[in-house]
Amino acid sequence: MMERLHTNTTRKWLLFGVYMLSSVSLFLAPYMLSDFRLNLLAKFLAFAILAIGLDLIWGYTGILSLGQGVFFGLGGYCMAMYLKLESSGGKLPDFMSWSGLEALPWFWVPFQSFWFTLLMIVLVPMALAGLLGFFTFKNRIRGVYFTILTQALVIIAVTLFVGQQAYTGGTNGITGYRTILGFSMSDPTVKQTLYWITAAVLIGVFFFARWLTKTRFSRVLRAVSEGENRVRFLGYDPTYYKTFVFMLSAGLAGIAGALFVLHVGIISPSMMGIVPSIEMVLWVAIGGRGTLLGAVIGTLLINYAKTGFSEAYPDGWLFFLGGLFVIVVIFLPRGIMGLLQDGYRYVKRKVSQHEKRTYFALGKSDRGV
Repeated sequence: MMERLHTNTTRKWLLFGVYMLSSVSLFLAPYMLSDFRLNLLAKFLAFAILAIGLDLIWGYTGILSLGQGVFFGLGGYCMAMYLKLESSGGKLPDFMSWSGLEALPWFWVPFQSFWFTLLMIVLVPMALAGLLGFFTFKNRIRGVYFTILTQALVIIAVTLFVGQQAYTGGTNGITGYRTILGFSMSDPTVKQTLYWITAAVLIGVFFFARWLTKTRFSRVLRAVSEGENRVRFLGYDPTYYKTFVFMLSAGLAGIAGALFVLHVGIISPSMMGIVPSIEMVLWVAIGGRGTLLGAVIGTLLINYAKTGFSEAYPDGWLFFLGGLFVIVVIFLPRGIMGLLQDGYRYVKRKVSQHEKRTYFALGKSDRGV
């Protein structure tokens, strides 16, 4: 009993040290990286926020969604609409003029308010996820059928945003922002501040998700993942739990999309497609499902590998990236975190065996002393 308590305490302190070191490193990054590398890191941190939400629904609840790109895009478009209106100085955005519009569409008007935009970044993706999730989960659509349904959502959303060029910018999307709240987005100080905001949001989201996974609510989610019918027989309605966590993941994806726009300066329907949505699932799978930290590690590792391979081998980087995916999926089915956990258990077992051999090698007199 005491040995188990000591092990748990050591593990908690070890994790605390990892979290603190990671947090400090994130906030010190602007002083160690170039502007280009800092911008890349900021973009990857935004992706990590989405990955945490995806891990909550897939790793903890067993719901595989291939439509997270839609929620990511909705959050990005909400932020882009505000930035475009501010940068145009109250005039009609250029792509609307080219399409023949003479007045600002009614649903664009409220996005002149920054605070309304912040609200919509979260509420719009959550509302769509709540509508889709409630009716599908209520009708007990799950597994591969739900996954296919989310793919259909992606196709519908991309087709809609491409077709409505006068309102969404079409295939080119929305770009050409210059200011946010009156500050120039090209100012290095503004870029640094936006990076710190993104890092702070990621840390806050991570610890919120970690707290959530320690509550009774998380136990129900895991029970739903392992046996939904048993949960229903115990008196819980899985529909509401699954819908809530699906909405939560969509809200996090919307936040990630908005932060992505601030750092990259563009949002288009291509970022909402099936391929980006599948990549998002790979981030979590390679990092390790059901670990949260694995989702963050997988996101950063894969995106940095993608960038590094494309820079070093512009003609063959896709082969390197594909090989990395194959190796991890075949040899590390539990992801990177699974490998680290196995390594930790191996070291702990070896240390325990060494302590036992040392104990039995000592004489009674030595043990008495």
